Amino acid sequence: MNTAPGPTRRPGAGPLLRDWRARRRRSQLDLSLDAGVSARHLSFVETGRAAPSRPLLLALAESLEVPLRERNAMLLAAGFAPTFPTADLADDQLRPVRDALQHLLTGQLPYPALVVDRWGDVQLTNAAIAPLLVGVAEELLSTPINVYRLSLHPHGLAPRIRNLTDWAGHLVDRLARQSRQTGDPRLAALLDEVRGYPAGQTPADDSDPLRDVLITLHLDHPAGELRLISTITNFGAPHDVTLSELGVESFFPADAATRATLQRLAEPT
Repeated sequence: MNTAPGPTRRPGAGPLLRDWRARRRRSQLDLSLDAGVSARHLSFVETGRAAPSRPLLLALAESLEVPLRERNAMLLAAGFAPTFPTADLADDQLRPVRDALQHLLTGQLPYPALVVDRWGDVQLTNAAIAPLLVGVAEELLSTPINVYRLSLHPHGLAPRIRNLTDWAGHLVDRLARQSRQTGDPRLAALLDEVRGYPAGQTPADDSDPLRDVLITLHLDHPAGELRLISTITNFGAPHDVTLSELGVESFFPADAATRATLQRLAEPT
């Protein structure tokens, strides 16, 4: 008797599609109307009784706002080649993008700015970032530097953040939202890690009506207290996985004293 295992069968795109629909809290009827397909056919696709075409799968993914990385995974599960390219930011083909981002960061001086990927790993910075990292443990500054660990680890910036409860709550909420939106296991693992830090275990003050609109970082620094407003900019309608996951985080002075301190820190020594 032949007991050799047969070929492993991939589960197909149906379970992934069903998971994304549940994640977005969409009914089959609602999604089918959006994609221009019958609810019956959508049900057959989800259960594996019908194979979706590439255009249908992409239309469903678009309607569900599935991230580009996960759209590629869905296409592969259905037996199609990935549609969206994935290039490393250091690759030659993305050099114009990299140069443009570095130009943007340089234009932000003397105020800090950096480029981070989906997981909060730092890809590019300007010269104003380094002076803020005084006292951070060396292990947190090894490549890739992760902004969540850098901010909330007890050997990172956390001991110097005066409004740590609010800032930690803001970062943990942001990370949790990204984890829910993408279903990325690496983000889920990072979220568990960050919630294990002392800073990640204290809930933020939800009574502040401006908490979700404007968060100011209050940071102790040898040159003086810094009060910084953070903004994040993303690429609009990108068709590359890497670009779709990049964000430019810029910090602006919240008061005149911080502006003067940042200008002083930028002066050549």
